[in-house]
Amino acid sequence: GLEDGRVVSGVGGQYNFVAMAHELPGARSILCLRATRQSGGAMASNIVFSYGHCTIPRHLRDIVITEYGIADLRGQPDEQVYLRLIRIADSRFQEELLKQAQKAGKVDPSFRLPDEWQGNTPESVRGAVSLPGMGQAFPAFPFGCDFTDEELVLGRALKALKAATSTRRGKLATLWRALRTPEQAATYRSYLERMGLNSARGLRERMDRKLVIHGLREINAPDSDGKA
Repeated sequence: GLEDGRVVSGVGGQYNFVAMAHELPGARSILCLRATRQSGGAMASNIVFSYGHCTIPRHLRDIVITEYGIADLRGQPDEQVYLRLIRIADSRFQEELLKQAQKAGKVDPSFRLPDEWQGNTPESVRGAVSLPGMGQAFPAFPFGCDFTDEELVLGRALKALKAATSTRRGKLATLWRALRTPEQAATYRSYLERMGLNSARGLRERMDRKLVIHGLREINAPDSDGKA
């Protein structure tokens, strides 16, 4: 469901798995999510003070994990729940989340964010995973996948295009830059073949090819010979 109460689809089996984790001896429910997302061309927090449509009721809250840490919420009073979630939120949103919780009387008004909480940034994560020996610690698909190398690169390029075109201004700017992108069909031949755009016909397909090439250039994709 959406913030305004509209229902997009059913909840699937999420509630059942969470409820089961509270019934089975020693079981835990673990919800994993990114701390942020792109929304309307802007960065938004996935950790929010309140939401208009919740699937999991408060008495079934358990473990929540973001890239910044783990919040064990089971059996905790409201203040600890809010603080533990703020602790694993992106630091760009922590101050506002704390103010909202304090205004609602959920957190002591005198509480201040500890310094060690305020390093939750994408830069800190990149720094941590770039330490010596960590290069292969976090592969995109640790258990393997059926995607080809070209499909993995295309996925990144298309995701970048989607983010760049999430607003009207972004669509126009991206289209303008794509039109000015040099024709590099030979350079990105294997990617264009996978998209069925190697021999584009008609205005729509030519525009799609331009956009795909632009997206590939934006992520510094290796060319068809594997050169970055």
